[in-house]
Amino acid sequence: MFQQIDGVKNVRQGYVKSVAPNDTWSEAILIDYDSEAVDLVYLIDIHLETHASTVGHQRRTEYRSAIYNFHPDQIKPIEAVMSSLSRKRKKSYITQILEFAEFKESRESIRNYYKTRPEAPFCRRYIEPKLEIVRGMKT
Repeated sequence: MFQQIDGVKNVRQGYVKSVAPNDTWSEAILIDYDSEAVDLVYLIDIHLETHASTVGHQRRTEYRSAIYNFHPDQIKPIEAVMSSLSRKRKKSYITQILEFAEFKESRESIRNYYKTRPEAPFCRRYIEPKLEIVRGMKT
């Protein structure tokens, strides 16, 4: 979803842990972006609209909906954006805001899965509908 956004410089796919005690690794991406070209609100909005951010998941730890902060000063702005989007969309988000601790990249064979296998059933069923959502969103 994020690779097609103007201003997004790089998207790394992998696994992340927060600083929370006993936290486990969960699938995640790290996004490098130009804040002059793309707004953080838009990036958070894309995450909230394309990730299971309002409902539980049977594998919620591994596939949790989370936004990771790298510095405590980022928490309040992220909370404000999420609160504003919650009111605007009339949705309650279960997305967590967690303090980033560690990232490890996924293995090469599964990176950029959609770009390398767009005809795969998983891509057609799960990724294409999300891309359509993003295409319909305003920047």
